[in-house]
Amino acid sequence: MDNTAIVHIPMDADLKQQFEDFCDNMGISMATAFNVFAKKAVQEYRMPFDISGDIPNSETIEAIEEVQRMKADPTVGKTYTDVDQMMKELLA
Repeated sequence: MDNTAIVHIPMDADLKQQFEDFCDNMGISMATAFNVFAKKAVQEYRMPFDISGDIPNSETIEAIEEVQRMKADPTVGKTYTDVDQMMKELLA
């Protein structure tokens, strides 16, 4: 008895065409490519490739650098001993 399940995956039409072309060039079908991915993911119990976000923008980089400076020198930046005062200033 065949134990095959059909999976429908919504995908951008342009991406689908690019992926079909890629699979054709690799000599495999899209179904085979998805099955290879699924088997590898289950076998390793992880995504079988790196997933990363966009490179941080300049504002995020500046915030990261500010935190690093504050960690290196605790006298950099403002400190509070009163949470209510801190919240007043943050929300002002």
